[in-house]
Amino acid sequence: MSLDSDRILRIADGRFASPGAADGWRLALPLVAAALLAVLAIHHDTARSIVATWSSSDTYAHGYLILPIALALIWTKRRDAAALAPRPDPRGFALLAACGFAWLTAELAQVQVLKHYALAASIPATVLALAGRRVAWAIAFPLAFLLFAVPFGEAFLPWLVDWTADFTVAALRLSGIPVYREGTYFAIPSGQWSVVEACSGLRYLVASFTMGAVYAYVTYRTWWKRALFLVLSAAVPIVANFVRAYLIVMIGHLSSMKLAVGVDHFIYGWLFFGVVIGLLFWLGSLWREPRAPSSQRHAFVAATPTQPMAMVGSAAGAVALAAMWPLCAPYFGTADEAPIGLAAPAVASAWSLEPQPATQWRPYYRGAAASTLTFYRNGDRSAAVYLGYYRNQRQGAELVGSQNLIAGGEDSPWTRISESLRSEELPGGKLQLRQTRLGSAGDRLLVWDWYRVGGRDLSNPFVAKALLARDKLLRRGDDSAAIALAAPYEADPEAAAETLRFFLRDMLPSIDKSLAMSGAGGAR
Repeated sequence: MSLDSDRILRIADGRFASPGAADGWRLALPLVAAALLAVLAIHHDTARSIVATWSSSDTYAHGYLILPIALALIWTKRRDAAALAPRPDPRGFALLAACGFAWLTAELAQVQVLKHYALAASIPATVLALAGRRVAWAIAFPLAFLLFAVPFGEAFLPWLVDWTADFTVAALRLSGIPVYREGTYFAIPSGQWSVVEACSGLRYLVASFTMGAVYAYVTYRTWWKRALFLVLSAAVPIVANFVRAYLIVMIGHLSSMKLAVGVDHFIYGWLFFGVVIGLLFWLGSLWREPRAPSSQRHAFVAATPTQPMAMVGSAAGAVALAAMWPLCAPYFGTADEAPIGLAAPAVASAWSLEPQPATQWRPYYRGAAASTLTFYRNGDRSAAVYLGYYRNQRQGAELVGSQNLIAGGEDSPWTRISESLRSEELPGGKLQLRQTRLGSAGDRLLVWDWYRVGGRDLSNPFVAKALLARDKLLRRGDDSAAIALAAPYEADPEAAAETLRFFLRDMLPSIDKSLAMSGAGGAR
């Protein structure tokens, strides 16, 4: 099927507001389409990873609908765009260059979501570069809507889980039901419950916000009504999920755990979500605004169309600019083939090696170039230290990744009870770390962990990724390490925290020395 730009332009409008608009579009339309296809072909690996996420996660299955919806919305604005003569715009090339640099940075730091957004933003940047500001503005929302194709939101999962647990427990207590809570797990007289990632409401939030954006665009014209409906599209599903979780627990409690504990758990949730979102859209329709008159939609008309050779050269330049960044990536990814010798930290002070570990615990860090897990004892105190060393990081073998688990792999008996940030004052300065409480059948474990990147200790994964990208852009290499300490406890996690505090003060020099000898740096 060939691209018949003349036919499309005739369908768009029987006449043009500018004599030069028709001639400009006969050349610009196929060039813009070809340039967009070339950009996607250049970044086919990134595009493929986006589609793979749509296929593997129900949360992002709506991604298949984003492009058809965007094209349908562009079709509704075809007369507005056809009335404007396309002209290349330098600002589009600047935006395309920024997208390319963001993609390169994300590629070096292995930040998939940033790579996805950089590719999605390259599409409106290409349209702006080749068709101009007025054309891009005429179809601004459909172009921006393409960003919804990016799978995003998993960073909010811990917050959503904690908020849902907080609300559910508080609502149960207000209902007169006694609750014993430990992290995201809680028990009531009729049974035990836990708020896991599937209960976070992320699916509801993503679906509601995506649908709400389209609804606000087609229903309202004033910016504040659109913004208000978008806020409601995000807030309503979060609150609705809180209520859903509480109602499901109440149904289970009142039915003596016969209802809402199996597949009906999810059925009730989606039915409740459908009712709530339907009510939201119905209320939103009460403030519907009429579409703008045709005379207003054709207000802007470009003057003289660009020359054909300039348009062709601009399209070639846009494609070359998009291709430049993947070609540069290997230059910054030079592999360091130096051998890694990671030794267990030597004993210090009154600590000694414990041949029989007090607990069956092992973190799971994918693709570590070297790792060591060692158990120590000091009187009645026991602790473990895990070191995972990374070099020449790549997808699937990176220090910071969602599949790196402090509680082990899928067959691990440990589950996360809670997670928080903690600051510890040490002789060498303050150290901020993540504190995680783990539970298994009859056992409890307190874990402190953090990253070491370029000799700097930190717990923020986003900062760690930024430091790794900086070091690779400066061709310093990407040597880094994961450090995790663990101590068992029975009832009071602060007892384990005290053990880890003593262990860290005594053993940190040995940990620094082990990492320094491997190359990750020992200075904090």
